[in-house]
Amino acid sequence: MADYEGPVPEPTPETEDFWDGAKRGELRLQQCDDCKNVIFPPRPFCPGCASRSVSSFTASGRAKLYSYVINHRPPRGFGPDPHAIAIVELDEGPRMMSNIIDCEQTPEALVLDMPLEVAFTPITDEISLPKFRPVGG
Repeated sequence: MADYEGPVPEPTPETEDFWDGAKRGELRLQQCDDCKNVIFPPRPFCPGCASRSVSSFTASGRAKLYSYVINHRPPRGFGPDPHAIAIVELDEGPRMMSNIIDCEQTPEALVLDMPLEVAFTPITDEISLPKFRPVGG
């Protein structure tokens, strides 16, 4: 935790469940109680049907690599040089931006659609960031 220099997320009432889950090693998502749409990022309403009846659940933590860019010159505190900034598609449907860890940061190693699993990196006593690594990696 001491070597992290990047920005620290500040939980809001809408995101508090997500960050509390991450601290416990759980990837928390929301689902609309009316249309069953799975929602990320967290919000107080369904972007599909506008229902305010949404609930949280623990996701599988499984995903696939949807897209990425390799950042060869990150600003100080934003990760090692180089590192992948990725869009992962969660098994539950939504996509989220994250980083790929425990894998070479090269186009040869970062294969689109490769199966991934979530791993949490604590950056403070209260905040852990969800990152993804190759399954079995």
